[in-house]
Order: sequence, then structure tokens, then C-alpha cells
Amino acid sequence: MRIAVTSASGKLGASIIKHLIKKIGNQNIVGIARTPEKANHLGVEIRQGDYNNRHDFDKALQGIDAVLLVSGMDDPQKRIQQHRNVIAAAEQNGVKKIVYTSIVGNDSETAFSPVVKSNRQTEKDVQEYGMQWVIGRNGIYIEPDLEYIENYVKEGGIRNCAGDGKCAYTSREELGYAYAQMLLDEGNNGQIYNLVGEAISQAELAALINQVYHTNLTYEAVSVEVYEKERKEALGDFLGTIIAGIYEGINIGANDVHSDFAKAAGRAHKTPLEMVQEIKAQE
Repeated sequence: MRIAVTSASGKLGASIIKHLIKKIGNQNIVGIARTPEKANHLGVEIRQGDYNNRHDFDKALQGIDAVLLVSGMDDPQKRIQQHRNVIAAAEQNGVKKIVYTSIVGNDSETAFSPVVKSNRQTEKDVQEYGMQWVIGRNGIYIEPDLEYIENYVKEGGIRNCAGDGKCAYTSREELGYAYAQMLLDEGNNGQIYNLVGEAISQAELAALINQVYHTNLTYEAVSVEVYEKERKEALGDFLGTIIAGIYEGINIGANDVHSDFAKAAGRAHKTPLEMVQEIKAQE
């Protein structure tokens, strides 16, 4: 069985490939990347694949039995066609199974909803093409908060519009493990899984960071309007709006969902504390 993983040069794609190598060895895995040289370090065959170029995938998916489609990072409206380029090329090449990395979230109530909505459309597309399929809805990664710790310390704490809302965080390492299992285990076919851990509040997140990193962070809640204005000034209109929308989603409960991780992965999701400790140990 030959498995292809798209966006191999990205952190999630690389994690999935790493876990697949542990299970089936590197000779049966193909990484697909828009810039192949950025993925050469992964130790598997790398093929060219730009989501905007259907012809790339007509070639890249030759001889492939299952493909892991990592959701693109482009504008939500562009993503739908980009993903269809991969799905159609997979069907044309006789790929038997497609696994898609979607996201948890609300598709109508926040500034992040257009991103969620475009993912829901690709979920439908994946199901309609006649291949075996599995869909994972990823929770929010915990890594960006840990990468931002120095800034949090400078700013005196964590400040956003999530309020008391709870977020079921995950990590790229946990997702890599789950997606490798979803690709290989036929019992997962036809399932949509929430790939998340235990839900925690922002105050609980700050306490975890303090415990592991010996910081003294507190959490301050601000309004959506104030936070969106701050993020736009710091990151520009598009990204600022998206980030504010993510935290607004946490505030209204869009990220406090039940976890299907154990069903998908065959083991329990690591606790938030275990994830933070693991990431700290790898720094």
C-alpha cells in the first residue's frame, strides 16, 4: 500500500509522515509539496504538488492507494477548488481512500466561520467522489500559545476574547499519530472524527503554562471588538479578523466538543498537561 501526504513541508504533514514511517517504513510513503526541496529532509519520496495546479496532482498521485489531504491555507473561497483539484486527481488515478484534515468550529456565527464553512464543503466533496473516506476535524493546536510565551511574559499575560469559554486543544504530534492510524485502519472508513483533547479555559491554559514553564501568567478577557482591533493592528486585516474569530468561537462554545480521538487513534488523547510537558521537553 502506497500512501501520499499533501503539504508535506508543513508541520502537520511532516508529523503525519513521521508517524507513518514508524508504522509502515519510508518506502511506501510519498510526500507531496508545493516546494519539494522544503520536504527533502523527511526521508521519503517527494513529489511536486501545488493545490492550484490539477496537472501536478494528476502526476503526483500516480500509483497511490490512499491520500491524506491536508487542508490548504489560502483564502476560504479559493480552498474549495484547490481541494477539488486533489480529490478529482485522486479519483482519476484510482486512489482507493482519501483522508481529509478538516477543523472543529461553527460555520455561521464568527469571523472564523468562512474558514469552517469551506472545510465543510470539502468534507461533502470528499464523501461524494466514491472513494473510501475518513474525515478528521482538528481542534486548535496548543503549540502557537507555547511559541508565544515570551510575548505573553512581556505583555503580562494572556489577553483575548475567549472569556470563560473552553477549548479542546490538540497538538500536531497527537494529530500525526491519529491520522497515521486513520489511513491504515479500514475500520475508520466512513467516519467523521473530532480530533481533540480535554477542553480547558484560557485561565486553565495560563495555569498549565505557569506550572511547566515557571512563568507567572494571568488571563485577561476583553471584548471581541477590542481584541479584533488589536489583532488587525498587529497582523493586518485578514489574519487579525481570523484570529479574533477563533477566540470568539471559543467564547461561544464552538470548540468545546466531544472527542472521538480514542476511536480514531486507538488510544486516549494526551492531557493538556502532558502535551505542554512534551512540547517543553522537545525545545
